[in-house]
Amino acid sequence: FVCAFLAPQLAQYGSCSLRKMGVMEVLDLLDQVVDESDPDVDFPNSLHAYQTAEGIRRAHPDKDWFHLVGLLHDLGKVLILFGEPQ
Repeated sequence: FVCAFLAPQLAQYGSCSLRKMGVMEVLDLLDQVVDESDPDVDFPNSLHAYQTAEGIRRAHPDKDWFHLVGLLHDLGKVLILFGEPQ
């Protein structure tokens, strides 16, 4: 199943030529997404990303790579805005 799903995705998105965006632009787009797994959240998805990164920074101040992972962890959700399922 993974290969059957992955091959077309890689063909469509692998070259990264459809659209180029910076992280801040993607964070802004994230606020347009309603997460099916948590539709009752009353605050923007970007705020969740910042809160996650800040929580990780407090818990692991010496792991700057981990702070970044916390910020980026949900950015793929914006693909729903481009026709991908959640």
